[in-house]
Amino acid sequence: RDVYSFGRQNWFKAVGREHRAVRKAAGLFDQSSFAKFRLKGRDASAALSWIAANNVDKPDGSLIYTQMLNDRGGIECDLTLVRRAEDDYYIVTGTGFATHDFDWIRRNIPAGMDATLTDITREKSVLSLMGPNARKVLQAVTEDDVSNPAFPFAQARDITIAGVDVLALRITYVGELGWELHMPVEKAGEVYDVLMAAGAGHGLVNAGYRAIESLRLEKGYRAWGADIGPDHTPDEAGLGWAVKVKSGVAFKGREAVVAQRKDGVKKRMGCFTPYDPEVVLLGRETIYRNGERVGWLTSGGYGYSIEKSIGYGYVRHPDGVDQTFLEAGEYELEVATERVKCTFHSGSLVDPGMKRIKS
Repeated sequence: RDVYSFGRQNWFKAVGREHRAVRKAAGLFDQSSFAKFRLKGRDASAALSWIAANNVDKPDGSLIYTQMLNDRGGIECDLTLVRRAEDDYYIVTGTGFATHDFDWIRRNIPAGMDATLTDITREKSVLSLMGPNARKVLQAVTEDDVSNPAFPFAQARDITIAGVDVLALRITYVGELGWELHMPVEKAGEVYDVLMAAGAGHGLVNAGYRAIESLRLEKGYRAWGADIGPDHTPDEAGLGWAVKVKSGVAFKGREAVVAQRKDGVKKRMGCFTPYDPEVVLLGRETIYRNGERVGWLTSGGYGYSIEKSIGYGYVRHPDGVDQTFLEAGEYELEVATERVKCTFHSGSLVDPGMKRIKS
C-alpha cells in the first residue's frame, strides 16, 4: 500500500531493487497497456510520411521513433512505428494516449489516400525484457537468432517463443539492451512463464512502472504529457535529431520547425541533479538560473544507479537559449520553499554513447 509523503516514499527501496536488477542483469515488465494501432493500405507510407516528423519510408522490419507535430511545430504524438510491409505499419504509443493519438493520426491522413487505421490494443500483450542479460534469456527460449548481427537495434523481427508467434521490437525506454515482445493477449501467460523459467539463472526479476520511470530519467528519455507535448517543439526538447528537415520531404509542422531553426529557441530542456542526494524531487520545482526564475521541472525522481535525484525542465529566456547560455549558468531548484544548488547536464547520465543499448 502506498503511503504518501513529501520524503522518500515507502516503495523507494523496492523500486531500487528492481532498477538495479535491470541495470545489472534483467527485468521483465508487463507493458500490455501500450496502445497499438495498425495502418494499412496502398498509401500507408505516404500518409505517415506527411503526419510523422521522422523518415518512415524505410525497409520492412525497420523500427522508427518519431514525433507527430501540429502546425506550430508542437509535439502532438511521440511514438514508435514498425514497417511490417510496403503497405502495413504497426504503431505503438503510450498507455494513456490511445484516444488522442488514434484521433490525431486518423484526422491527418490526407484526403483521398488509401490508408485505414485500426485500434488493435486489446488484441496484443507486451512483455518487455530489458537488461544486459536480456539476450541470454531470449536466446534460451527461441530458435531464432537474436544475436546483434542478426537482430540489430531499431529493428523488428517475427520470432517464436514456446510455439507462440511473437513480434519482437529491439527498442528500449530504460537505456539497456532489450526487446518489447508483442503477442496475442491469450498467449501472454505462456510466454511469461517460459521467460521467467529461462531467466532464473540470469538474474531476471519482475519489474514495474516506477522502475521504468527511474531508469528513463537516468537515460534522459522524454515523457509525453510531462516533458513534451503540443506546446513543446522537438528542438526545444532535444529531439531535433528525429526530424527529417534536411530530406526536403514535406510533413505537417515542417514550416514551423524551419522557422524556429532560423530564429532560435527561447526555451530548452535540461537535466538537473541536486548536490545533496537526499533532496526529493517530484516535478514542478522552480528552476533558478543565476538567481532568476527561468522555469520549472517537468519530471522529477531518483536515479538508483547514479544515487542522485534527477529533474528535467525547460530553461527559458526571452532573448533565446543556446548551449552556451545553458552551460554558463549556476542553477538552483526550489524544493519545499528552500533553494538547493544543483548541477546542469545536457546529455544522458548513463551510457551516453549507447554502447549498452546497441551491444
